[in-house]
Order: sequence, then structure tokens, then C-alpha cells
Amino acid sequence: MRALKYLFFFISRASAVAAVLAVLAVSSPLTVSAAGSGETDARVDELERKLEIITEELRRIRDERSAPAISESVAKGIPTGGGGTDAPGASKVYAAAVQQVSIGGYGEFNLKSTVDDDDGEDDVFDLLRFVLYFGYKFTDHIVLNSEIEFEHASTGGDGEVSVEALYLDYLLNEYVNLRAGLLLMPVGFVNELHEPPFFHGNDRPAVERQIIPSTWRANGAGVYGNITPSLSYKSYVVTSLLADEFSSSNLRGGRQKGSKEKANDWSWVGRLDWEPTAGLDLGGSIYVGNQGQNQEVATAFDIDGNPTATTKVSALMQMYEAHLQWKYRGFETRLLGVYTDLEDADVLSVGAGETIAENMMGWYAELAYDVGPVLFPNSEKYVAPWFRYSKYDTQHDVPSGFSPDQSKDRNAYEMGVTFKPIPNVALKLDYRIQDARSGDQPDEVRIGAGFIF
Repeated sequence: MRALKYLFFFISRASAVAAVLAVLAVSSPLTVSAAGSGETDARVDELERKLEIITEELRRIRDERSAPAISESVAKGIPTGGGGTDAPGASKVYAAAVQQVSIGGYGEFNLKSTVDDDDGEDDVFDLLRFVLYFGYKFTDHIVLNSEIEFEHASTGGDGEVSVEALYLDYLLNEYVNLRAGLLLMPVGFVNELHEPPFFHGNDRPAVERQIIPSTWRANGAGVYGNITPSLSYKSYVVTSLLADEFSSSNLRGGRQKGSKEKANDWSWVGRLDWEPTAGLDLGGSIYVGNQGQNQEVATAFDIDGNPTATTKVSALMQMYEAHLQWKYRGFETRLLGVYTDLEDADVLSVGAGETIAENMMGWYAELAYDVGPVLFPNSEKYVAPWFRYSKYDTQHDVPSGFSPDQSKDRNAYEMGVTFKPIPNVALKLDYRIQDARSGDQPDEVRIGAGFIF
């Protein structure tokens, strides 16, 4: 593993140098001698203008190759299945002929090592997931889409096979379309668009795993569409989470995942995305509803730890999320923030035997720059050094009488390189530095790959 760590440091430094050279190559004016400077400057300006046009055209062609195909229905004004957030593989069915099966998928694997060789942690090489999309287009208006995931290679170990999404769409027009089934919650960047070529790093951002419990899905129904060509929306009513499964670390245990879901409580989730200009996306989402699901929560225990009294709680939860993404001339920026408010956290804390927060919060900022057009002219290759800072606290505000677990108040500094020889395949190398208000967090290095088809 020492070789892997040295490899990371070498590549990260080389990538930083390449990024600086790329910026200089693109932005620095060429110098000429004083003689004939007027005419020569005009030629140089024209050459730089043509070079910039060619560079932008290469980026556009590469992006179009990785974008979902446009179906005849879309040409008629009916949007694709995700309101702009479905991955290319999942969107294939919308471009398929009537009564035709569509197949796509994605996968990812990586090798993780902690930097301190004496920390007792094993190095782990994991096939994280292999996912298949199956779709069927009954008519121009009725479409079935699904996502089936195989996690960690085998159900004989920690792996499992699960349906991650399965829904029917009834496509009406550009403005209103209907959807019902097992739905991915339209919150954040990666809960819907979680295929590895579409995010930096071998791990999805911590904020979008710990507070937004990706991959988060629930049974329900709703509508989606475009209010204007640049403003899209989604609005679903779904079965709520299980509040009695929340932990001090995250909300992930409360996901019901479509399996015999308790439907005593329901929640509403809505999302708006605005694209005022090409490459800039501003948006946000809200999730609100009772999460108690009529479940008994223990409020007292005997000496052996057996419940002696129980109660039911409404556990009203509100989640607010806002995001910004901007892509311009090779630069990529992402900003995301999320905040939750949970009622009855005091009762849930007693039942869980650990502190469940009334409020969780997290945010991150990410910056990348694609130096591919400079390093590999006339090519679709993508090479992006990137950096991400994350701040998240799953014990941000706790009920009166309970103490916060300060090890859950964390900062993460991540940096790495994403290389795409073609848009559908990503090779990734990244390094993570973590710290917490209390306790030690190990630094980690990962190398891996992902693909989509």
C-alpha cells in the first residue's frame, strides 16, 4: 500500500502542475516583438479566438456524447423521465421504440487504505455495486423504468440484491407528467444522479450520505415537468421514514427501501431547478412529514434493559436543501447545504439509547478544472483535478438533558483526480483528510473506477 500512497502524491502534484499550465495556456496572451505589433497582435487575437471556439466545441461534443438520447416523445415536448436528473442509461427507455425493452447499467469498485499503517485498519478492495436498468416502453405515453442493484459482489457476505427504483410514468406534456412506484427522492445532487462518472471521488460526498441518506427511495406517486424551458419541478407524496431507526450518526437506518413499507405516515417532497443560462443550475428541495409510523418507542427500561413503558410519537421532520452547480470553460463548481429539524427527538433518544439530534446540518463546496483539452487536444479525454471541503454535524442541536456526541461534528478535506478516457468510464484517485471535534479520524486514500452504459 505504500506504493499506492506514493502514487497518489505523485499524481496529485503532477495534476496540480498540469492545471496551472492549462490555465496559463488558455488565458495568457501570446507575446510578440515590437516590430509589426499591430498586425501581428490582430492575427494572434484571431488565432486565440479560433482556439477558444475549437476548445468549447470539443467540450460540447463530449458532453453531448454522454447526455441522454432525445426520443421522439421529447421532440414532441414530453420531457425525459427525470426532469433532467436521470442518468443516460436510465433515460434510454424514453428514446426507445414502442414495445421495446431497454437495458443499461453502471458499476464501481475501489481500493481503500488508511494512511497510518499502524491503525489496525485493513486495506479493502470492494466491488461496491453493479446496477442494471431495465425499462419498457408500452406506448408513447406509458413507460416503465427500474434500477436493480447488486451490492458488494455477494449476498453470502455483506452484499445484497435490491430494487433501487421502479416506477411507471404517464407522459402527458412538457408541463405535467405522472409518476408512481418506488421513487428516488429528488434531494441533492447524487440521490438521483449517483452514477460514478457524474461525481468526483470514489465515495459519494459525506453530506449526501450522512444527512441526505443516499440512496434514499420510497414508495409513492407524484408529478413532474417544466414550468418554463429553464425551470423544472418535481412533487411527490411518499411513505415516511422510520424515526425509531434513526441514529446519532445519520438517518440512513430509517429508510424503508420499498420492502413492505409501513404507510401509517406519509411525507411530501418537492424540488425546483432553475437553469438561467447554459451550465448554471440553481435549485432546492423540501421534505416534510411525520416519521413516527405509529411505532411504539420505549420510554423506560428495567434493570435488564427490557422496555417497561412505550409511547407513540409523530416525529415531524423537515429537511431543507439548496444547491448550485456551475460549469464554465472547463471549470466546475458545486455547492450544497442541508438542514433537518426533528420533533420528539428526546423520546427517540431514550428509545434508541443514544442521542438523536433535533437538528442536523451539513454543507460542502467543490471545485474542479478539466485540463483534458489542453493535455489531449482533439480528444474527448477528460482530466480534472478537484478539491472538496465538507462540514457536517449530525448532533448539531440535541434535546435538553442530552449531551451531543462531538465525534459527529466533522470536517473533511478531499482532493483527487478524475480521468475519463471516454465519457462513460471514470478512473479515480483521491485522498481524504478528516477531523472531528472529539476523537481521531484516519486519513484515507482510494483508487478505483466506475462506468455507465
